[in-house]
Amino acid sequence: MRINNATENNSRLVLGTAQLGMPYGIANRTGQPDLSTGIAIVRAAWEGGIYEFDTAQSYGESEQILGRVLSEMGIAQKARIISKLHPTLQHSDKQALKQPLAQSLHRLKVSSLYGLMLHREELIDPLEDDLKHVLMSLVKKGRVKHVGVSVYSPEKALHALQLDLIDMVQLPTNVLDRRFQNAKIFELAEQKGKKIYIRSVFLQGLLLMNPEELPASMEFARPVLKTFEQLTQEFGMTRQQIALRYVKMRFPNAHVIFGAETPEQVKSNIASWAIDPPESLLTRVEQIFGNVDERVINPSLWPN
Repeated sequence: MRINNATENNSRLVLGTAQLGMPYGIANRTGQPDLSTGIAIVRAAWEGGIYEFDTAQSYGESEQILGRVLSEMGIAQKARIISKLHPTLQHSDKQALKQPLAQSLHRLKVSSLYGLMLHREELIDPLEDDLKHVLMSLVKKGRVKHVGVSVYSPEKALHALQLDLIDMVQLPTNVLDRRFQNAKIFELAEQKGKKIYIRSVFLQGLLLMNPEELPASMEFARPVLKTFEQLTQEFGMTRQQIALRYVKMRFPNAHVIFGAETPEQVKSNIASWAIDPPESLLTRVEQIFGNVDERVINPSLWPN
C-alpha cells in the first residue's frame, strides 16, 4: 500500500455540510459544530484541494453557515456550491420556488449555484410537466448552472439519467451497497456525460463505528460490522481508508461526498483518499459484501 503525495484527484471530493447546520449521523458524538469549528472545517477542505460543497435548504443552518464561512475566507465566488430545494416546496409553482431560491443565494452569499437538486426522487415525475419549465428558466437566467436530483433507488436513478434536463444524480453507494452498481447506473451516466455524486460513503457513520458501540436497536448490523472489521485487519487499513478508497477505485468518474464534525476529520479523510491499496481490495469487498440485508444499507429502515 502506498500513499500519493499529489492532490490532483481531491477535486472529486465534495464536502457535505449537513453537519454544519444540525447534528447528523448515527456516529455523531459532538453535535452541531460551533461557528469557529465550521470555519476550520471548510478551511481544511479548501486548503486540501476540495472546492465543491453540498448543502440543502432542509439542513438546518447549513446554507447560512457555509455562506458566511466562504465569504469570510473570500472564496464564495470560487467555490462550487450544490444545494437542494426543500422537499416540502410547491415545486411546480414558479413563484413558490423563486423566493426560496433567492433566500438560498442570499444565505450562501453567491449570485448563482453550481448545482440545484431536487431533494426527493418522487419529484422526478413532475419534471416532465411544469417543473421542467420552471427549472429551465432558472438555468437560462444564470441562477443555476446544473440541475440534478437526489435518489434512493436504482429505478429512479435510471429514470433521471434519461431526462435531458438532469445533469447530475446524487445516490447512496458504499462498500456494502451494490444496488446502483448492479443496475449499471455508473456506466449509463458516463455514456450520457452526466455526473454522479456518491453520498453515504460511510453509511451515515455506521461504517466507522466499532461493532461493540452499536445501540441495541441496531443489533442487526453487528455481524456486518464485525466482518468489516476483519477486512480492515486483513488489509492493514482503517475503516475510513477502505470505505473511501473502495469507491474511488470502483467508480473513477464519480464525485464522492463526505461530511465532517471537525477539521481533523476532514484532513483524515483527505489522507485516506490518497492511499493506494492493492487491487485485490475491490475483489474482496465485493466477495464478502455481495448481498447485504437492505435493513443495514437503507437508513430509512433503521429505528429512530
